[in-house]
Amino acid sequence: MLIVFIRSLILYFVIMAAVRLMGKRQIGDLQPSELVITMLLSNVVTLTVEDISIPMMMGIVPVFTLVSIDVIISFLCLRYRRIRRTVSGSAKLIIADGKIDQKVMRELRFTTDDLMAALRAQQVFDLKDVQFAVAETTGTISVCPKKTASPPTAEDMGIHLKNSDPPVMVISDGEISMSALDHLGLDEVWLDRVIKTQGTDMGEIFIMTAESASDYTIIKKEIPK
Repeated sequence: MLIVFIRSLILYFVIMAAVRLMGKRQIGDLQPSELVITMLLSNVVTLTVEDISIPMMMGIVPVFTLVSIDVIISFLCLRYRRIRRTVSGSAKLIIADGKIDQKVMRELRFTTDDLMAALRAQQVFDLKDVQFAVAETTGTISVCPKKTASPPTAEDMGIHLKNSDPPVMVISDGEISMSALDHLGLDEVWLDRVIKTQGTDMGEIFIMTAESASDYTIIKKEIPK
């Protein structure tokens, strides 16, 4: 049992390193080639963990071989559009100018239920509200609603607003994020002054976000009952 535990621990960190090398994607965002690599990695690791007679290197070498293949393919896809289309396919226009392309739906083996579910996931519940919809290579649907179905923007209403970055987390569960302070152009002196003004201390703060020196939000930790 100890051997199985140690082998599992080692392979866990090997897979973690492999996934980091492949890049960050959610399962639903994987390209076909990445999904194949992920499935093969799981099978290779499973065999190595279950059968202790298989040397560890027989599990580690295939993992990094598969990851190397994925990295090479990704590099080639970045350089050459034809290879990218061959490996990942291309986006397909399902709805154009408000009209559904039934031929494309048949090519993608996309049912009407699939289409409606994808639209609902984009907060669109009426086909009449869709101007443009694309089936991405990851299998997701990108939707552009008609202007008449879109909520008015500040520009549409003639309201002029200043663009700004969203607030960043300065304190998380009592710990300071120095990178967040640097991003805002602030320092710990400002932070100490703000905290003292609020009549609290660092350890009592659960979350603190800030957009500027004068615009911040502090949420204190709840006291367990």
